[in-house]
This record gives sequence, C-alpha cells and structure tokens, in this order.
Amino acid sequence: MSTASAHYPATLVIEPLARSFAVRIQVPGSKSITNRALILAALGSKERRRELLGCLHSEDTEVMIAALRQLGFSVEIHGTGSEEVVSVQRGEGPLIPATSASLHLANSGTSIRFLTALVSLGTGTYRLDGIARMRERPIEDLLTALRQLGIQASSEAGTGCPPVRVEGGGWKGGQVRIRANVSSQFLSALLLVAPFAPADTELILDGTLVSEPYVRMTVQMMRQWGLAVEERPGAYHIRGQQTPAANVSSRYRIEPDASGASYFFAAAAITGSRVTIPGLDASSLQGDLRFVEVLRAMGCQVTQEAGATTVQGQALQGVDVDMNDISDTVMTLGAVACFAQGPTTIRNVAHIRHKETDRLVALATELRRVGAQVEERADGLTITPAPLHGARIETYNDHRMAMSLALVGLRVPGIVIKNPGCVSKTYPAFFSDWQQLYRPERQEN
Repeated sequence: MSTASAHYPATLVIEPLARSFAVRIQVPGSKSITNRALILAALGSKERRRELLGCLHSEDTEVMIAALRQLGFSVEIHGTGSEEVVSVQRGEGPLIPATSASLHLANSGTSIRFLTALVSLGTGTYRLDGIARMRERPIEDLLTALRQLGIQASSEAGTGCPPVRVEGGGWKGGQVRIRANVSSQFLSALLLVAPFAPADTELILDGTLVSEPYVRMTVQMMRQWGLAVEERPGAYHIRGQQTPAANVSSRYRIEPDASGASYFFAAAAITGSRVTIPGLDASSLQGDLRFVEVLRAMGCQVTQEAGATTVQGQALQGVDVDMNDISDTVMTLGAVACFAQGPTTIRNVAHIRHKETDRLVALATELRRVGAQVEERADGLTITPAPLHGARIETYNDHRMAMSLALVGLRVPGIVIKNPGCVSKTYPAFFSDWQQLYRPERQEN
C-alpha cells in the first residue's frame, strides 16, 4: 500500500466550471472505518488472518499500518486496485508482540489515540509521538482513563498532549469515567481494545459526548466482528478476554468515505449539478452521510437507493444547523453557505478547534479572504453571502481546508489553493478525482 498521492505543485489554481455536470464518482475507503478495522484485525487475528478490502490509501492509514508492523503484527498487501486485500495477523504470541516501540504517527489523531489504547495491552514500554501540530492536540482525557484502569500512561511534557509514554500490562478493568467532550476518539479507542483486555471494563461518560455517530460506528463494527458490548445511557460494559465469533467472515469490506464524498455532493449543490456516489446509502455506518440532509434542507434534491446516494443541486437557502455529530463536514458547509440566499449558522462545534488546525479560526479567516461575511463564536460561525473574489487560500496543512475551499473556485475565478498536497492525509487522489467534474463527456447543458 502506498499513498497514490499525486506530486502536487506548491499551489493549485481552481478553474471555474462553465456549465453543470452529471457524474458518478467512486471515492476511496473511509479513513475512520479503515483505522478501526486495522485495530480489530490486529487484536482479533490469533486464529486466522483477517482480510480487509477497500482500505483507504492515505498518510493516516499508512502510519497506522507502519505502527502495527513495528508492534510485531504481520500486515501484508496483496493485489492491486479494487482487488487489493490488506491482511493482518498477530499469531499465537502475546496480544502486542513487541515489548517496546517508538511510534511516529505524523498528525493522525485516530492513529495515536487508538494505538495509545492498544499498547496498554502490551507488556512493555511504548512511546507515541507525531509532528509539531500533534504535540498541540489533547490526549490527556484518554491517559486519565487508562490510569484508572491501572495503566501507567503520561504526557512526557506534562502538557496533556503527545509525546505519550505508556507502560503496558496493568489493565485491571472495572469502572472508568471518561470525558469525551473534546474527542469521541478517546472513547472509541477504549471500546476497540477492551474486549481483548484481561478483565471486564465499564466505561462511563463524564459530560457530553461529541461526534456521537463515530462511537455508534465503533460499536456497530465491534458487533460485526462478533464482539459483545452492552450499552446503557451514558455507559458501555465490555466483557474481557473475548475472541471474534467463529462464524464471522475473515473478510471485511470498507465503505467509501462519507466525509470525502461530502465535497462532491457540495460541488453539485453550488453548481446546480448532479453527483452520485456509489457504495453509500442509508445503511452506511458513517454519520457524516447526514451532510446530504443538510443540503436537502438548503434546497437540494437528495435520492438514496440501495448502494448509492445522489445529490442534485438547486437554488440554495441558508440554514441554522447543529453540526456536533457531523463536524468533519463543517468546512464543506462553510463553502456551500457562500452561495446560498441568506445567512447560514453552524453551531455546537467548539471541539473542532483541536483538529489539524483551529478549524473555526481557519475557516472564518479564509472565507473572509474571498469576500464572505463571517461572525465567529466560541462554538461556531455565521456565514453571510457577499460578493466573492479570487484569493490565495491558506490551508494550514489541513486536508479539509484544501478540499473545502476548492469548492469556492468552481464558481469564483482566481481561487488558488496553497499546499494542495496536504490532501494526502486522507484523500491523496482528491484533485485527480476532482477533474471528473470538468470532463465534457460527463457534463450536461
């Protein structure tokens, strides 16, 4: 597996579209599902290899695979294209084969959080770190929960951020209170590894959970793998020493990425065009597919049938929406809001200030740069359309800034994306797939 990343230039000019289009685009596998599946495959593959189909090729998933290999898991890649299979096995040895490791996770939040929980099941000392921005991203709530379980886990610098040091081998189980108002990934990390721990664990939420659909995804995937988790309001009970059920298939297919699809659905919305994404329908594990319901509320036609979702752009109206549970699509909606009638208000997303960049500040800054009126609040934004103009867009090394602000360039001449290669974090071929919007044979008058 390699990031199939184009060698992007330092800047990329976005050409406006001359007419509407109709296109069917196959987006790559879900990052969230891929990294969860890699953890489940690693821990649940003692008896047989687990095979993953449709894995995402990106920086975030490659650092996860590299880390699993460092930890002693066998990860092999067979075939190419749609036939590629990623197979994982840990064999007959301990849960974590390596007794020590120093893992570099770049700026992959899912990787460092899931792996911090995973190595707590080991018997040695593990260090996890990343790039400079990763050292600003909080992880203390997860470390606090691990310490309640009997694990020695600490932030080396005492900042509550990476680098992290974990002494494995002390998981005693029992009740654990965990805060999940900064990231749902802390809770998901513990859920994924608790079935393989030596003792039963009960995770009790302390405060309001953000991005709750991602936790639902985690629980649904655990059950797909034949692992038991009992839910009650604000708590999860997980029996330890589980093994995946024998009747569960050793092959697992990854859904297309709903967050990646949001940019193409948004392209349809702002250009009056039609986009169909195969592989995503109402049965999806991913909460971010609810983004199409926001577009429907703005005036788009949305059709979901077995195996596909289609958005047809129409005249757009501003909306007032709580995006706490679909916060990865906030910036996509920010771009769409520039072309609506009336203001759009985005609420309850204060936690996205702790992502690859402070996404509220970054989005407000760049939308103002192109001419939109933006009011920033502690937990969201109000975007009021105004005459737009070209600009050089800062991306803050944030893949979602690059993909979202490129949308503005479909209607506004002179939009230039700086550091377009940052999309390699989750969607290396984004701007290649983007070109499908311009192909004359795929367009309609």
